[in-house]
Amino acid sequence: MIDATTTPAWGKLARLASELTPDLRGWFDADPGRAQRFSFDAADLRVDLSKNLLTDELLAALVELGEQVELPARRDAMFAGQRINVTENRSVLHTALRRPESDSLIVEGRDVVADVHEVLAKVYAFADKIRSGQWKGVTGKPIQTIVNIGIGGSDLGPVMVYEALRPYVQPGLECRFVSNIDPTDLALKTQDLDPETTLFIVASKTFTTLETLTNARLAKAWLLETLAKQGAPAGSEAIAKHFVAVSTASDLVAAFGIDPANAFGFWDWVGGRYSVDSAVGTAVAVAVGPQRFAEFLAGFHAVDRHFAETPLERNVPALMGLLNVWYVDFLHAASHAVLPYAQSLHRFAAYLQQLTMESNGKGVRLDGTPVTSATGEIFWGEPGTNGQHAFYQLIHQGTALIPADFIAVATPAYPLKDGPTDVHELFLSNFFAQTKALAFGKTADEVRAEGTPEAIVPARVFPGNRPTTSIMAPALTPSVVGQLIALYEHITFTQGVVWGIDSFDQWGVELGKQLALQIAPAVGGDQAALQAQDASTKALVEYYRAHRG
Repeated sequence: MIDATTTPAWGKLARLASELTPDLRGWFDADPGRAQRFSFDAADLRVDLSKNLLTDELLAALVELGEQVELPARRDAMFAGQRINVTENRSVLHTALRRPESDSLIVEGRDVVADVHEVLAKVYAFADKIRSGQWKGVTGKPIQTIVNIGIGGSDLGPVMVYEALRPYVQPGLECRFVSNIDPTDLALKTQDLDPETTLFIVASKTFTTLETLTNARLAKAWLLETLAKQGAPAGSEAIAKHFVAVSTASDLVAAFGIDPANAFGFWDWVGGRYSVDSAVGTAVAVAVGPQRFAEFLAGFHAVDRHFAETPLERNVPALMGLLNVWYVDFLHAASHAVLPYAQSLHRFAAYLQQLTMESNGKGVRLDGTPVTSATGEIFWGEPGTNGQHAFYQLIHQGTALIPADFIAVATPAYPLKDGPTDVHELFLSNFFAQTKALAFGKTADEVRAEGTPEAIVPARVFPGNRPTTSIMAPALTPSVVGQLIALYEHITFTQGVVWGIDSFDQWGVELGKQLALQIAPAVGGDQAALQAQDASTKALVEYYRAHRG
């Protein structure tokens, strides 16, 4: 495997970093074509990279880096189903989840596209039964509320997409999402529900996930107890009518009381954080319907094709991923802000946290050796304009370099006016203004020209040269939501290839889960288990037990 830090391109980038004197004002003034030259299209997405700390020479060096670490070959290996997830010896085929039914991809003797569409047909048939009222609860009432029980990718993806596509949700249907093992989560999500019109989706590939199965058992108890109070049937028939599963463990599904015919499977080549376009998205498919869900998948596929077929110098996910490497490894940025100017994307940053940080938060290379450069970024963010009144101060005038992605759509879901003022236009004025302010800043002379007292001039100077990427789409359609997810999936992949890491395992989440199972008896009062803990854990558990109400 290739160590990126030994390539000629890495050396060139190090030189360019040492020589860099950012001057976005000057660069734009001297180059009228800069905005056009550094703007690119991927499916319906217009991506403007011109306000990044980027020059033509730097862009060429980044493309050379991608070529020298064999990014195109690694990309092709992923799309072909080679076992690039080396620590788990698995293929990485989330891209197969959104290939059209007319495609075929044979991997180790199986047509994975045919397998995908067999499950999709089952999901769509289920969705149609719920939406039409054909599926009825144990008392004969149609379903009105879907409660998705999952965690990690089985929660973050579905809830983010559901929120993004709320304008497309069928009237009379609602989805809620339970993930946290804190019993407050399930209690609040069910407290006002009618069990006769509620259906639970339990999403766990192995049907053994601690948090998900605990919440599923609590949901079962709630359903049976509440039905009984209402004088409704509260036996095994109720479980079969009010629970379905997203799982491949048919024996465990059946033992829970769910009819295995109502279990929707997926495959070990689908990582949890890449699974919202699989059966894990069943709640979304029910809410928006099969046609819209198919459009969602088509959006993914459009960006997949762009990533697979476009030369690196115009390949948007590759360029954005390489730019992120530039900021992390050469300009020492530690975090990356994602700022959607679309309220419907208010869970997008949280979704990207798992996608990016679980994928690339690694300190070991594919061959087991330590990494040779910094890896990963802290992804975070909130919708504009909320963030402007919270943390933008740090991005504008703080000492940390924080690259930021601004996302907006031209056509709002709800075109409202405040008198004569188009509120969406007012909203997007902030989108345009913030990237301009971050790029060009405000000089001391400009502050003085406003009549500012000299003593506070320094406090009102904006240094500028804060890098941003602007992403715009015509509207937040199902297709565009799929495109945005696929864009960041491939950005993440690109960075992982450069860093030489396995972006598709997640061993770092395991140790804490294992220790929790060991500590649980001590928390429950087992003195022998308590004495076996380290001094800090023992003291905290003792405090907890002494103060529990």
